[in-house]
Amino acid sequence: MKFFIASDHAGFELKSRVIEMLHQMGHEVEDLGPQDSNRVDYPDFANLLCENVLKNDKNFGILICGSGIGMSIAANRHKGIRAALCHEPYSAALSRAHNDANVLCLGARVVGDGLVEWILKSFCDGVFEGGRHSARVEKL
Repeated sequence: MKFFIASDHAGFELKSRVIEMLHQMGHEVEDLGPQDSNRVDYPDFANLLCENVLKNDKNFGILICGSGIGMSIAANRHKGIRAALCHEPYSAALSRAHNDANVLCLGARVVGDGLVEWILKSFCDGVFEGGRHSARVEKL
């Protein structure tokens, strides 16, 4: 899978660890910034990531801020983006299976490294089930 990843200043440290985890899982990752922990505005990075994800329907994104809420709100403003804020693996798996999520949002102040690894694995292993879920996703 190809992932674009971005954060704000609060998510910067976790972003670095998530990149390492994704590489260890064998995924391609493109870091869209920021490149340090100086204060930035999360909508700028959410918008940049969404533009890149929308270029190819095989692309995925990961957005990280303090709570994950701001990034998920900003991302879901883009037609074609289905961003899911997940704090545990079960919702990450369902976001792929039932909602065909293409962006995973994480809260750096909410989840730790161990939990993030399981969330990533659940999201990456997830496959959209289609069927009854397809008509609902099309309404988004």
